[in-house]
Amino acid sequence: MSETIIRHATERFRNTYHQGLIGKAGSRSALETPALILDLDRLELNIALMANHAATNNIALRPHAKSHKSVAIGRLQMQHGAVGLCCATLDEAETFLLGGIDNILITSPIAGDAKMAHLADLPITGQLALSLDSLEAANAVAEVARKTKRRIGIMVDIDPGIGRTGTANAVASVELALTVEKASHLEFLGVQFYDGMSQHIEKADARATATDSGYVILQNALDAIEQALGRKVKIVSGGGTGTIEQDIASGLFTEIQAGSYVFMDAQYHAVERPQSPKFHSSLFVQMMVISANQIGQVTVDAGLKHLAFDGGNPTIVSGAPEGSTYGYMGDEHGSISLPDEYSSLSHGTKIEGIIPHCDPTVNLFGYYHCVRGDMLVEIWPVDAAGKL
Repeated sequence: MSETIIRHATERFRNTYHQGLIGKAGSRSALETPALILDLDRLELNIALMANHAATNNIALRPHAKSHKSVAIGRLQMQHGAVGLCCATLDEAETFLLGGIDNILITSPIAGDAKMAHLADLPITGQLALSLDSLEAANAVAEVARKTKRRIGIMVDIDPGIGRTGTANAVASVELALTVEKASHLEFLGVQFYDGMSQHIEKADARATATDSGYVILQNALDAIEQALGRKVKIVSGGGTGTIEQDIASGLFTEIQAGSYVFMDAQYHAVERPQSPKFHSSLFVQMMVISANQIGQVTVDAGLKHLAFDGGNPTIVSGAPEGSTYGYMGDEHGSISLPDEYSSLSHGTKIEGIIPHCDPTVNLFGYYHCVRGDMLVEIWPVDAAGKL
């Protein structure tokens, strides 16, 4: 039996059962757990808020789809004026291209023969752009473009000072931009500058200090590239949910790559954003009490297989008394510690928590259970879950 058949067989009951709940009052609390719960009212509000914020500030929005991995959510973002989407990998990009979204920027550099073969095989119908940080990668992509008779857009990825990806200095940025400019099947589109390490700095003043130092790097690179090319750089793409205030205020960016705003996970709730729209938590993991033998603590059926703990623990928002906290208890289990005046909760009690870090948590699930209020209204696949 193939792995696909086995997977579909193991999902058969859950999918059939949940489909039967759609449209029924109170069906949110009838789901088999653990379940990924998406509040559509809040999701739609967040998407509209960011779209309006970008338009008001005369800046384009290219949301990062790695946060949601959902063609349905990507389509909503495009309907609200996004110029395209970002994807982290070729697999993610292929998912969205096949889903009909035809303006994609892959934000992580690619390398190696297998990746180049995959790039050549992508079903490109619109615009695909790549962020690159080396001459080796640019030359390899240029060869793919020549063989496939395509013209591929290239963004020069600039290191904001965190040492992850990106050209190391302005000289390297210029050399790469000129190499792309001269390649017959490549098109130099602009630069990418994403400071991932500043996104979750909680205090606004400290975050501004961190981003300001990065903007100096970006400005120097832009000055050098524009002098070498003899024209303005058309696209400067980057920024994120945590730094959007600073990114817009810098005046350097033409488009913003924010992604997590659609869900507003627990990590981002800790970040001071006084000038940003008030986004709302829209994504939750629903869990259930499966053991209640300890005083002041119960065990639930959501653990490492269902939550990404690099962003801390989920914030409990319903089903347990105010002040209850989640604790890690293993691959399949977590604990809910109750306030002093409570000794336990009943078996089968449903509890929901705001997810701690959306990107990797979403990747653990196959479906969004979409709700409005207490009713399950739709089930959407996490289309790019597990896409490497």
